Amino acid sequence: MIHLNTNFLVDRVIVGSPGGLKISAWLKAGKSVATSAVAWSEFCNGPLSKAQKDAAFAVLDRQITDFTWRAAAIVSAAPLATFNAENFQRLVPFGLRLEG
Repeated sequence: MIHLNTNFLVDRVIVGSPGGLKISAWLKAGKSVATSAVAWSEFCNGPLSKAQKDAAFAVLDRQITDFTWRAAAIVSAAPLATFNAENFQRLVPFGLRLEG
């Protein structure tokens, strides 16, 4: 399983986008994707149509991880896919894995 940051969720609903193509490749390879409740909330509050939100929800297969005092991707041991890896580097020593 690979956790998606908000920017990957947005890219998923843009036809032909780099992130959307990457997610499609992961799914084709048999990997599953998920996101945290925080990223899902950010995504849902963006300027997207209901159809775009429904499409993203379907890809996630309802894999939205609760956000608790522990970081969702660290607890689930899933790598985090983000276009802002530098923002998350400080969490790597605590167990966060970043998807390249």
